[in-house]
Amino acid sequence: MYNLLLDVTASTIDWSRAQFALTAIYHWLFVPLTLGLAVIMGIVETCYYRTGKAFWKDAARFWQRLFGINFAMGVATGIILEFEFGTNWSNYSWMVGDVFGAPLAIEGMLAFFMESTFVAVMFFGWDKVSRGFHLTSTWLTGLGATLSAWWILVANSWMQYPVGQQFNADTMRFEMTSFTDVAFSPFAIDKFFHTVTSSWMIGAIFVVAVSSWYLLKQREVKLAKESMKIAAITGLCATLLAAFTGDHSAYMVSKVQPMKLAAMEALYNGGHKQGLTLVSGVSPFGQPDYENQHEPPMRVAVPGALSFLATHSFDGYVPGINDIIKGYTSHDGKVELPLKEKIARGKKAIVALSEYRKMTADRKFTPATLPAEARERLTTLQENLPYFGYGYIKNVHDLVPNIPVNYYSFRLMVGVGCLFVLFYLVLLHVMYHYDVAERRFRWLHIAAICMLPMAYLASESGWIVAELGRQPWTIQDMLPVNVAVSDISSGSIALTFFIFLFLFTTMLLVEINILIKQIKRGPEYSEPQVETVKTAE
Repeated sequence: MYNLLLDVTASTIDWSRAQFALTAIYHWLFVPLTLGLAVIMGIVETCYYRTGKAFWKDAARFWQRLFGINFAMGVATGIILEFEFGTNWSNYSWMVGDVFGAPLAIEGMLAFFMESTFVAVMFFGWDKVSRGFHLTSTWLTGLGATLSAWWILVANSWMQYPVGQQFNADTMRFEMTSFTDVAFSPFAIDKFFHTVTSSWMIGAIFVVAVSSWYLLKQREVKLAKESMKIAAITGLCATLLAAFTGDHSAYMVSKVQPMKLAAMEALYNGGHKQGLTLVSGVSPFGQPDYENQHEPPMRVAVPGALSFLATHSFDGYVPGINDIIKGYTSHDGKVELPLKEKIARGKKAIVALSEYRKMTADRKFTPATLPAEARERLTTLQENLPYFGYGYIKNVHDLVPNIPVNYYSFRLMVGVGCLFVLFYLVLLHVMYHYDVAERRFRWLHIAAICMLPMAYLASESGWIVAELGRQPWTIQDMLPVNVAVSDISSGSIALTFFIFLFLFTTMLLVEINILIKQIKRGPEYSEPQVETVKTAE
């Protein structure tokens, strides 16, 4: 295992990464809407439970209908994702399956079965179970989906911040030593809350956009106004919470993934009182010359903001790309070695592991009977194990992620988030001071519909930063992607890539078509509704 994949072609690695990225991006088109709509439909049905009015029941059934369509697509795309670990990333699965598999197993046995059970009651239990039990089933469906997200994000966070495990040189596997450390790491908690609150944003803007379309068409006015009020308040709260949790996520990234933060900011050379860039001349094409440039051209920054984001101090030290390459002392006094020395220590660990495996291949030893030479190699391995993954890196510049992609993706995510705060403030002002159904607010409804794809762009951009920002690592500092892949032909991966591209695109178009038809169809009312639309005086 320690030298099996040194000759794997770059094409195999690139196609494996591309296929997983394709699957993950398509899957994430469905997941946030599931999490967000679960909250909205839960609130709407709670209104029905408290008032007993048929209108709220009809509204809840309408939003649940749209939820169900999206839920089914999310499940279908998610299943393929998990299979790819075994097909394209078999070495990764072998080495970390004992740790990575635990949260995935819990997600499948607990969270997924929970939401699958109660979603049936939610859809088919109307007028068959009590209002209270049905409401409970609706909220438990949303809770199950959220718990699924929790365990998936725990697994992903462990890849970004590996804790609670040890490496077994005899089995060539990482083994879990503390389930609590894995399940409740600070990185996992921050990622969970940031991801879920951003999903609530998407669910809220989806409801606002659908309601705005109804108001533009001058139909379903009461449903649109009441749903929009709930979604606007939920959306504003979710956006502010996402900003708060994003701040703490950046703080964690600065501690455990400083190169990612440097790439997000295009920070070539660090220092104290670093500013957060608003605009700069970072070329979107190709890796910039960070070695010979002090900073990107035309840089305009907020003084001290990056230092505060990374250290919670305006005077804090933030390392740049060149500082990380050459070695530096962090804000809290920790000395980080130059990347060349980390690579050298990683190679030393790999050699020690190889020699240890050869010495112990013929017979099984107990710790007491282990030969002195083998014990010495094992000690060398343990001393250099924190740098094990660096031993597979050929050049220090391979440890620098794609700067333009991370830089602009981060700004797209943050910029759209700020725009959402402004949008919701304007929307709530109009709703509480005027009649939002008036024709003079058509511009606001058109803006709401345009905000929907922007929310998805921001959400996907966040994941691009999270995943591309940690390249070339599959597991931070432990396992680079060139060691994690399966030894299969690039042609077979390329073929399945285009098959998946066709299938996922078809599924997405089918869902959009079904959603549009259901939205045009509208809710099914149990009582006649009177539609009134005021014109501006």
